[in-house]
Amino acid sequence: MLWIEPLAALLGIASVVLMTRQQPLAWPVGLAMVLLYTGVFYDARLYSEMLLQMVYALLQGYGWWRWLRGGTDKKPLPVSVLPTVRVARDLSVGLLISLLLGVLMSRYTDANLPWLDAALTGFSLVGQYWMANKRLQCWPLWLVLDVVYVGMFASVGLPMTALLYLVFTGLAAYGWWQWSRPQTTMATA
Repeated sequence: MLWIEPLAALLGIASVVLMTRQQPLAWPVGLAMVLLYTGVFYDARLYSEMLLQMVYALLQGYGWWRWLRGGTDKKPLPVSVLPTVRVARDLSVGLLISLLLGVLMSRYTDANLPWLDAALTGFSLVGQYWMANKRLQCWPLWLVLDVVYVGMFASVGLPMTALLYLVFTGLAAYGWWQWSRPQTTMATA
């Protein structure tokens, strides 16, 4: 089973590269990655991350559908910018998820780093939701989360995954730049 983490990491890089280029194939590639990482995180006792991968599996299908048919007249979804009020609302939801998971994981499991893992999970759900809806704000959020993930994965003995998230950090900066180009619109919904 030593091949699972490296394969998942390669699929993760491929998926995010495809995301930066707004290629819908990113979603099924990402689905393969998250299914593999569910087992990796279970073995590492990062239970919030394991649950996150399970939710990501569902969000992969949602994102794929949104990118292909979520725009007006069932056309591909354009990149948009969320109003500040919506950003604050979504980040508040991420905080609530983080607090709930933190309490559950710290009290009822033998999880490694239960609070940090829970916080990264809560805000990653927001990032993934924004990604599925092509919100420009997903990229700066991923930039911050990925930097913290590097440290967490290194500290629990997942060096390949830590390296993956270091690559994700660079890809988040690239994605932010790519999606910031003139085709971006203001979100109304």
